[in-house]
Amino acid sequence: MNDLADRLPPYARAMGIRMNGMLDGAPLLTMDFSDRAMGRPGYLHGGAIAGMLEIAAIMALHAELGEKGANVRIKPVNISVEYLRGGVTVETFARGQVVRAGRRIANVRAEAWQADRDKPLASCWMNFLIKPRKA
Repeated sequence: MNDLADRLPPYARAMGIRMNGMLDGAPLLTMDFSDRAMGRPGYLHGGAIAGMLEIAAIMALHAELGEKGANVRIKPVNISVEYLRGGVTVETFARGQVVRAGRRIANVRAEAWQADRDKPLASCWMNFLIKPRKA
């Protein structure tokens, strides 16, 4: 897990997003509520939620690719976010699920929730291009 935690991008660290173990075979991300993630008073900013979903999708893909992931570069192609409810001033969780990872393209779904996983704040679909790293 530490190897995956080392792959968190600088944005994740800046937002206070951290790995909190694995859930159903994918990294579980956690973010405490803070002023840096606040939108209107008392609510999470939609960009902070979307950013957390993107990081959850990336981390799920890294976990899925395993050792192969060190030899490839993943590039986000697109993202579609669905906002379902407002995030409030409590801890937020997110987890990605790789739907398909082929040789060149990967499709990943991610969800974010707070107190109840059955009541997501938002979800997203992301498509990634998988390219071999140049030596």
